[in-house]
Amino acid sequence: MWTFDFETTPPKPYDPAAGQGWEPGAGRLFSVRAPEGDYRVTLELGSAKASETTVKAEARRLMLETVSVAPGKTETRTIIVNVRRPDLAPPPPNAPGGTRVLLNPREEGGYDWDDKLTLEFCGPSAAVRRVRIDPVTVPTVFLAGDSTVTDQRFEPAAGWGQMLPRFFKPEIAVANHAESGETLKSFLIERRLDKILSRIKPGDWLLIQFGHNDQKTQWPQTYADAATTYRDYLRVYAGEARRRGAAPVFVTSMHRHRFDAAGKVVDTLGDYPKAMRETARELGVPLIDLHAMSATLYEALGPKSAWKAFNDGGKDLTHHNNYGAYQLARCVVEGVRAHVPALAAHLATDLPPFDPARPPSPDTFTLPPSAAASQEAPRGN
Repeated sequence: MWTFDFETTPPKPYDPAAGQGWEPGAGRLFSVRAPEGDYRVTLELGSAKASETTVKAEARRLMLETVSVAPGKTETRTIIVNVRRPDLAPPPPNAPGGTRVLLNPREEGGYDWDDKLTLEFCGPSAAVRRVRIDPVTVPTVFLAGDSTVTDQRFEPAAGWGQMLPRFFKPEIAVANHAESGETLKSFLIERRLDKILSRIKPGDWLLIQFGHNDQKTQWPQTYADAATTYRDYLRVYAGEARRRGAAPVFVTSMHRHRFDAAGKVVDTLGDYPKAMRETARELGVPLIDLHAMSATLYEALGPKSAWKAFNDGGKDLTHHNNYGAYQLARCVVEGVRAHVPALAAHLATDLPPFDPARPPSPDTFTLPPSAAASQEAPRGN
């Protein structure tokens, strides 16, 4: 257990020897060296002045959204933060396997795989008085997927998985193992599924969304045919989760940003959503049809506004910005409500129903940005 009083303790830069402190740079990021696991973080927010604080964790995971506190008052909130390392237990002698997830160069140096729990306090009037951090064991939602799901390290790109923690009560962890450029096959090769399986436990969930990169025949080492191998890999993921007492959930891939002359979304994913739907029925796996909901969402925005949901000012036709990722996360939440009742019991109580046919305007959406920003495009397309 750690406790920190920021009102009485002068801010100090992160000290590896002490294992705590503020990260360098323009943002307000506080880190504590912490072993792999889940942590209950109790935050006392507020200051002598009126404040509004958005809290993120690790690589821009949205935990608390715009908590308003009156002058001189304190608001106490609790979040659950998952911390992970790339290390794996060594396999037995002469057995195949490895001792580490094969991270790509873009992941090195980020906050998602290091030995620290990192909190970011966002907003021009963000204020935090005290923090308490306690190890905890709670049910966990694991995410396996690609760039549209991952915790994007830099603004303005965002994945729906990094918005998801905000929508749960502080009694469940979200462990987002998705990464840009991944396919069902590469996720296995790089031992990312091994990492999930080493941590998953009875009562957990595994949400699985792949397809954007699996369909690329120009990537022969990781291509998976929709009619055969794609379905086979889905069966493996579902079977391995169930073998450990966890519940698999399939999520069809969302559409890319393409419209026809009539203002209808053009499908670029071929038979992959159909293959996932059919495999879900065959296995009795709950399905969240983000493919269908994203078409409704984009068409509701229309060709004149849908680009405002995408990265790089709409030039990126695949990856989303904060607005787009947030709305897709709301779609996933509605899928959880409808098809995964045991997980829906853990949803936050302040969530009204979301209708993708009536999304909020992107022009009125606000989410304080993180300090880390880059114009480098995410892997995959």
